[in-house]
Amino acid sequence: MNTFRLKARGAYPGIAEGPAVVCPDSIAGNSGALGDTDGVIYEKGNVNYGVCINDAILVVPCAKGSNGFSAHFKGAQIAGVKPAGWISTRMDARLGVAVASMGIPAVTDFADDEDPVVKIKTGDWIKIDGATGEVLITFKY
Repeated sequence: MNTFRLKARGAYPGIAEGPAVVCPDSIAGNSGALGDTDGVIYEKGNVNYGVCINDAILVVPCAKGSNGFSAHFKGAQIAGVKPAGWISTRMDARLGVAVASMGIPAVTDFADDEDPVVKIKTGDWIKIDGATGEVLITFKY
């Protein structure tokens, strides 16, 4: 198996692993973009339209949209569907609130030449360590 390591900053402690869901344009934080009860991405134009985030490692550049971004992810968690972990190129306040309120391992702040949105593909198997910032990618292909 072909594996690759990336190093970032740990943003929320814990170990998480699962298949990557890479959203190069993030996921909007407005009503209807993420199913609050089923965790499915319904945002029109999102490359992962129809994909469920449950037990996935979400890979995004940052949050997108309104302050409701964290509320929609928290709502999905309350309904029993949530990502296993977060990888973010850069952490912003909206994403920080989502990570902290959900208590899910997260890594962020990658070097410019190690952008996870570019290096990781949807379906790759990812393991993150939210304390050390280490990301282990097992490439799907």
